[in-house]
Amino acid sequence: MKPTITPTIKQNRAWQILKDSITIFLIFGGGAGGGKSWLGCEWLITNCYFYPGSKWFIGRKELSRLMKSSYVTFLKVCAKHKIPRGDWSLNGKYNYIEFFNGSRIDLLDVALKPSDPFFERFGSLEYSGGWLEEAGEIPFGAFDVLKTRIGRHLNKELNIPPKILITCNPSKNWLYRLVYKLWKKKTLPEEYQFVQSLYGDNPHTAEDYGRMLTQIANKATKQRLKYGNWEYDDDPDKLMEYDAITDMFTNTVPESNDRFLTGDIARYGRDKIVLYCWRGFEVYKMYVYEKQGIDKTITKVRDILKDERIPYSHCIVDDDGVGGGVVDGLRGIKGFVNNSSALPNPETEEKENYRNLKAQCSYMFAKKVNNRGVSISAEMSEKEKEMIIEECDQVRGKDVERDAPLQLVPKEEVKDLIGRSPDFSDALIQRMYFDLHLEVEEEVEASYVPTYRKR
Repeated sequence: MKPTITPTIKQNRAWQILKDSITIFLIFGGGAGGGKSWLGCEWLITNCYFYPGSKWFIGRKELSRLMKSSYVTFLKVCAKHKIPRGDWSLNGKYNYIEFFNGSRIDLLDVALKPSDPFFERFGSLEYSGGWLEEAGEIPFGAFDVLKTRIGRHLNKELNIPPKILITCNPSKNWLYRLVYKLWKKKTLPEEYQFVQSLYGDNPHTAEDYGRMLTQIANKATKQRLKYGNWEYDDDPDKLMEYDAITDMFTNTVPESNDRFLTGDIARYGRDKIVLYCWRGFEVYKMYVYEKQGIDKTITKVRDILKDERIPYSHCIVDDDGVGGGVVDGLRGIKGFVNNSSALPNPETEEKENYRNLKAQCSYMFAKKVNNRGVSISAEMSEKEKEMIIEECDQVRGKDVERDAPLQLVPKEEVKDLIGRSPDFSDALIQRMYFDLHLEVEEEVEASYVPTYRKR
C-alpha cells in the first residue's frame, strides 16, 4: 500500500525539498501547530513503503517522550491512511519499527549522557536518512554525529537522497545560530533549507491551536509558539544577551599587549580543565583537558605561561577544591575563590553590593559581553563553541528584584539544567578579576612583560 498524501502548502514545500538532490538538512516548523510531527511521520512511512529494506531513525531527547508523542502521531497517521496493522510491528525491546518489506525506523534517545559525552553510541550506525523531533531540546553533538550516519544504507542502490528532517520550535540553541540567523540574512548554505510553518499554515487544526495558543500566559512562550518569534526573550534574570554571546566569536576588540591566563581546574572526573590565553579581552588560545592529575596540570600551566610569555601574576585559576593544588604548586599565580567577598570598585574604591566575588565578576563580564567588548578567536570545535554559548546563556541572577546583594543561580542548578559543570564560562568570568585587582608589576625584562599602572 502507498499512502496518499494531502499536505498543507508549507508541507508541500517541504516534500519538494525532501525529494531534491541538493538539500541535506530541512528544518521545518518554528512554531506550534504547523504540522511538524505529521510531516515527519508521513515522510518516514512513505519512505519505508517506497524503498524496501531502507533504514531510518526518529531521534528525540528522551525515548519516553518520543513514545508518548511522536509514536502516538505515528499511530494516528497509520489510522488516517488505513495502513494495515500487519504491515509493521514495534519491537519494544530494541526500540524500532519494522515493516513487512524489511524497512525499519529506529527510535533513538539522543540525550547527552555522562557515560557517552561524544555520542559514540551512534558512531557505527548506518541509515538512509532520519528525523530529529523537537530539535530545540537536542544537543548539537547528537546532530553532529548523526549527520555522518545518513546516506550509508542502500542510498545508491535505491536512489535515496540522504536527508535529515529537523522539526523544532524556536529555541536559542545551535539551530538559532547555524540556521535561523543565516536564513534571516539569506545566507544559509545550499545544503540547508528552513521552511517556517505556524499554526495558521495548518488549516486542519488552525482554529483549535489558535484558541489554545492565545491562552498561554507567559509572554515569551506565546511569542515563540504562536508567532514563531526566535528573538523574544524576556527573562529578567538573564545577564547576557544571546546575540551578544554569539558575537564574541566574530567581535574585534582593541589590540593589547596585556596577556593573561585564566583557568577552571578539575581532576580525573567528568569535569573539564579549561585554560584561556588572553590578549586584553581577546581569547586567542584555548586548552581543554580531561581526566588529568594535578602534577600534569601544573606542568601544562607552567609551560603555557612560559611559551606565551604571560607573567605568573597574570595567571588565575579557581582556588576551590582541586584548583587549590595548582595554586600551591605554582607559587606566584592567583587563586579565584568563588565565595570570597566582592572586591572594591577600582574607580570608587568602594565595596559594591554583590554576594561574592563570582557574582561580581559575572555581572562585570556580562556587561562587557553585552557591549561587544569580548572576542574569542581561539581555534575550537563546533561542539566546544556550542558549550561556551550554552553555559554563558545560563549565567543568570537569582532573586534580582529583591533588596539583597546581587547573586547568581547556584552552580548545582546550572549543572542539573545543562547536564555538566559550566567549566568554559567559569574560566571566562575569571578574566574580570584583573580589572578589579591589577597590581603594579615589577619590571622584569621590559621586552618580556609590559609595565602596568595601578587602577
